[in-house]
Amino acid sequence: MQPRIPSTCPPGFQARYTIVSGDTMFFIARRFGVSLESLIAANPHITNPNLIFPGDVLCVPGVADGRIPATCPPGFQGLYTVQPGDTMFFIARRFGVSLESLIAANPHITDPDVLFPGDMLCVPSRVPVTCPPGFQGRYTVQPGDTMFSIAQMFGVSLESLIAANPHITDPDVLFPGDVLCVPSREPVTCPPGFKGRYTVQPGDTMFSIAQMFGVSLEALIAANPQITDPNILFPGDVLCVPFLAG
Repeated sequence: MQPRIPSTCPPGFQARYTIVSGDTMFFIARRFGVSLESLIAANPHITNPNLIFPGDVLCVPGVADGRIPATCPPGFQGLYTVQPGDTMFFIARRFGVSLESLIAANPHITDPDVLFPGDMLCVPSRVPVTCPPGFQGRYTVQPGDTMFSIAQMFGVSLESLIAANPHITDPDVLFPGDVLCVPSREPVTCPPGFKGRYTVQPGDTMFSIAQMFGVSLEALIAANPQITDPNILFPGDVLCVPFLAG
């Protein structure tokens, strides 16, 4: 049987491909990142797509416009355009998210095992499952943020911020929409003879806490050097409360 060769290929086709033993239309489509339907449509000289022979020549159509999500979930990191060779698993690893969350964020990809170059994916934010006890709050990463700048913003050490966020696998790489646990500013040690520790509540100020315990504002500030700006307290901060001077 003579090989079947197309007289012409449609505009914008990628290449001509000569079939080898073991090929199927499905595997050729996957190899070139096109849909099976578009490959069949580009080769009307193959009258039965289920029956191809070594030596047959196919027109491989250009990569079609990718599948684009209608909307992305709130707080997503961004959109990613699938490249040749990509899989859901490797894209999830690249962005530090779970495979399950990536699949769930992209219901327009009906078969997660089949991606085509040009497909667009919503990349979900990295959100901690739980935050450690006594944390200040959660912070959503903004464009331009770094772990260092966020640590400075909240008056905590870089080390404690990184330790509180093990879901951020590379602290040097943050994406807008990532959610971080912000640890409390807790003193390493309190000065000798301190009265006790106090956990800051919403609405507290250094002045109101000093009045509550009957100590001077100056003494309370001096006992808490970990609070770099006494005018800024966060719920969950832990303060050393000195004894009232005799």
